[in-house]
Amino acid sequence: MNKAISATRSFRVHARHLDRYKARLIDEPTFEAAAIAYIENLPALPGEELEVSVVVHDIESGHEHCFRVDLGTGDTKPCG
Repeated sequence: MNKAISATRSFRVHARHLDRYKARLIDEPTFEAAAIAYIENLPALPGEELEVSVVVHDIESGHEHCFRVDLGTGDTKPCG
């Protein structure tokens, strides 16, 4: 396995429907993996919504990505 792919990074992740102060620090190898890890332990879902928008911020680089996660399938796509 490629060492760069298997290395984990620290991300700050929060759902867009929650305040930023409820963000969690998550160690995962990719932005997408961090988004899914956050969703797996999300304490409050927005009503009957089937999608949740999640903001993932790489602590080291400062890069940030937003994903919409389908709660039924676990599929992720960029917010748009």
